[in-house]
Amino acid sequence: MTDTLHRAVRAPAGRRTGPADLRDLPRGALDELARELRARLVEAVGRTGGHLGSNLGVVELTLALHRVFRSPHDRIVFDSGHQSYVHKMLTGRADAFVDLRREGGLSGYPSREESPHDLVENSHASTALSYADGLARAARLRGEHDRHVVAVVGDGALTGGMAWEALNNLGGVDHPVVVVLNDNGRSYAPTAGAVGAHLAALRAGAGGDVFSAFGLRYLGPVDGHDVVRVEEALSVAKALRRPVVVHCVTEKGRGHPPAEDDPVDHLHVVPAPSASRCPGWTSVFGRHLPVLADRHPDLVCLTAAMPHPTGLAAFAEAFPGRVLDTGVAEQHAVTCAAGLAMGGLRPLVALCSTFLTRAADQVLMDVALHRLPVTFVLDRAGVTGEDGPSDHGAWDLALLRVVPGMRVAAPRDGARLRELLDEAVADDGPTAVRFPAGAIGADVPAVDRLGRVDVLHRSSRRDVLLVTVGGLASDGVAAAVALAGEGVGVTVCDPRWVAPVDPAVVALAAEHRVVVCVEDGVRGGGVGEAVAGALREAGLSRRLRILGLPDDFLPHGSRADILRMHDLDAAGIARTVARFLPG
Repeated sequence: MTDTLHRAVRAPAGRRTGPADLRDLPRGALDELARELRARLVEAVGRTGGHLGSNLGVVELTLALHRVFRSPHDRIVFDSGHQSYVHKMLTGRADAFVDLRREGGLSGYPSREESPHDLVENSHASTALSYADGLARAARLRGEHDRHVVAVVGDGALTGGMAWEALNNLGGVDHPVVVVLNDNGRSYAPTAGAVGAHLAALRAGAGGDVFSAFGLRYLGPVDGHDVVRVEEALSVAKALRRPVVVHCVTEKGRGHPPAEDDPVDHLHVVPAPSASRCPGWTSVFGRHLPVLADRHPDLVCLTAAMPHPTGLAAFAEAFPGRVLDTGVAEQHAVTCAAGLAMGGLRPLVALCSTFLTRAADQVLMDVALHRLPVTFVLDRAGVTGEDGPSDHGAWDLALLRVVPGMRVAAPRDGARLRELLDEAVADDGPTAVRFPAGAIGADVPAVDRLGRVDVLHRSSRRDVLLVTVGGLASDGVAAAVALAGEGVGVTVCDPRWVAPVDPAVVALAAEHRVVVCVEDGVRGGGVGEAVAGALREAGLSRRLRILGLPDDFLPHGSRADILRMHDLDAAGIARTVARFLPG
């Protein structure tokens, strides 16, 4: 670590860690520091994986932020948190990047446990302006008139309706809120819709800004890679002591040629070097979409700013008129899909599981209430791994299970993913197909099928019925084989459609002494509880144990480690079953 970077990111002994040293640096040292920060980002993220392109683009902007505002006294809120690595380096955590996103190490998002400089932890976009509005109102009501609130918001986040709800409120007050608009023309993909067009016009110096119409002062556009210019604009905004938008134009991936030249997302996310190169669930889904399109000429696909991460890129290239990127607007995407279904089409909405919760009302009241044939494809379901609490897809099963008329499928392998997608898209009502992040394993063949339920393993003894959900099936079979060596007879079944509960699961339970359900969702309200309810309704008093995720927020770490921690691997399943058997 050079002297410049050391002085900027490390507080002297005996003093509270903070970016005060940065404010003492001469302006002539800032360009050198920016180069060093970029080198540190590339080195650290290349070793551990993480968000690279977005952080490379905000180096100078973050330097200016911490020179003008006094964090944590002034509150800095990063929308989605993808671009907070430089902020972490400048607030005393540069040395901790050696364990970025690893279990027990530095979070890939702002973390309240790590630092008083971090406020908002979640990765969900379009929220920062609402946080800023609330923080500013709280400061005023508490008589804290010397505090500013800064919301760092990307142009992609402005495609989300919640951001405009907040702007509507901010424009009617005189609170000292500075909205730093980091405009790089993208979220993951190029910024969708009228927002992208409007900001492009502002960058070109054409036309008035919409922010002034909302009652906010507008400053810009400013070169977001000129620390001095950004610092000057932020100083003006700070002095106005009212809601101001500072429009900073940046380049995603700035200063690192592989990121600058990446045509997909400017290396938005870099996988860890140890990440598997085997085909992933998402790629299997993406390759099957054109097959579905040929079978169903009325199939259309929607996504919320994530065509590549959710597997729609190849479909969009082959069928450009049949894909809609709504921007960061899950609520709109779901209700738009409802309208498409009402209009006679078969919409498929591809989302990361964690983002489905943003549109729970629309799933319930706009799709299910009208019994519309909308298929939700939920990527990154269950435990996602290194991105942490707000990215885990732990709640989709519990959420969708209570939606009237909703059928939910959880494929265990690639063959079942294709099979269940076919069934879902052909259905006349609402359906969901959910699968995890990462590499897809070998196919797990069935030895029998009862109703819609696949039986994966049988034993001559009927001690335990093991009901596995999705990709946990292979671990369930491995556990059953291990238990057979101890004289325990286990039948393993994969419901395929996990909600509602298939009568065949109840029939199988009636043949066994105990039932164990294994799912990678929260135990409360999930598949296990649904099975328990079905058994009660059938008058069966079987001992039942649910193996799943706790009703809590999970830390970051590898998917394998987190599953193992909660006994959701083969060894953990076998131990649980053995302990649960009556003596």
